[in-house]
Amino acid sequence: MPGTSRDLTRLRTAITAFFALDGFLFAGWVVRIPAIKHQTGASAGDLGLALLGVSAGAVLTMTLTGRLCRRYGSHQVTVVCAVLLSLSVALPPLTHSVLALGAVLLIFGAAYGGINVAFNSAAVDLVTALRRPIMPSFHAAFSLGGMVGAGLGGLVAGSLSPTLHLAGLAVVGLLVTAVAAPTLLRHEPPSAPPPAPSAPETSRRPQGRIRGLVIVFGLIAGCTAYGEGAMADWGALHLEQDLDASSGVAALGYTCFALAMTIGRLSGTALLERLGHGRTVVAGGATAAAGMLLGSLAPSLWAALLGFAVTGLGLANLFPVAVERAGTLAGPSGVATASTFGYGGMLLGPPAIGFMADWLSLPVALTSVAVLAAVATLIGVATRRAVPN
Repeated sequence: MPGTSRDLTRLRTAITAFFALDGFLFAGWVVRIPAIKHQTGASAGDLGLALLGVSAGAVLTMTLTGRLCRRYGSHQVTVVCAVLLSLSVALPPLTHSVLALGAVLLIFGAAYGGINVAFNSAAVDLVTALRRPIMPSFHAAFSLGGMVGAGLGGLVAGSLSPTLHLAGLAVVGLLVTAVAAPTLLRHEPPSAPPPAPSAPETSRRPQGRIRGLVIVFGLIAGCTAYGEGAMADWGALHLEQDLDASSGVAALGYTCFALAMTIGRLSGTALLERLGHGRTVVAGGATAAAGMLLGSLAPSLWAALLGFAVTGLGLANLFPVAVERAGTLAGPSGVATASTFGYGGMLLGPPAIGFMADWLSLPVALTSVAVLAAVATLIGVATRRAVPN
């Protein structure tokens, strides 16, 4: 079991690598969605149903992953899920129908959901041991990985087929896993130090209150994940279809979003230490709501890109705060519950936006992201005194 500062630093580095890999692989997939939509001949509604496979697979495996983490350890589960995620990212370009695409995305989503619960549980253990709110730094690595993955996707969109591109990502994923896995497999999660005398003890909280707080964090995570999923699944298509951007420039939209999230999360620890968790949620939700209104309704490409960036800044620390607080209260079960709520939001997002796009328009459908960011803000305001910092 790690006990020295060097051991904890090595663990932090390894966990950070898996967060970055997750973002890299996911972004590499999402920037090729327009090409795969064309390949399968799917309408916006059909594509929404196929994309449902990612979120459905994630939600279905999250509770199970929490149990597996308690039984086998979050480190071991992280490694297994990383291998599955790396292999499954290469599958979507091999499909030629909406049904087949939905089936392989179910597998991809299962691996994606599993690794998110596992490495978030590992990160919560480390945050507790270090007694510093460093959770945003792990999610910054996810966003940085997403930015790199999306940027790379934009660069190769015109020269590499989706098949070659995503097969290359699979190889990168397996190599990163091979390098980072030994550190996790050699060390068990660190134990938390004894609580400070003034710190509230989770064990003294009524179980009903703990469950209620975990659900509150889950709702915030759900509103946030809806927005992140919408940006990933529909942002590039909005820029390409509604604002006449090229495929490379359309991919830049998600890059702007991911870069802004990275900046917001890199400053997240300082922000949390200064404002606390409650105020951070309120400020972030309000910023994201304003940014998404601009990003979805702006008549020019550059204004939309600015809106995407502001949205990323606003959403940056909402999900990390929700998962950290839920995990601190209830361990892997809390992480699994908050993550399930979160990806429940992502589960509703793709088909909801697809259907709204068919009935109304894609820009109007994307304003639902602003609405749910405002809901997260209201939840933060209503529960700020009840939610521990």
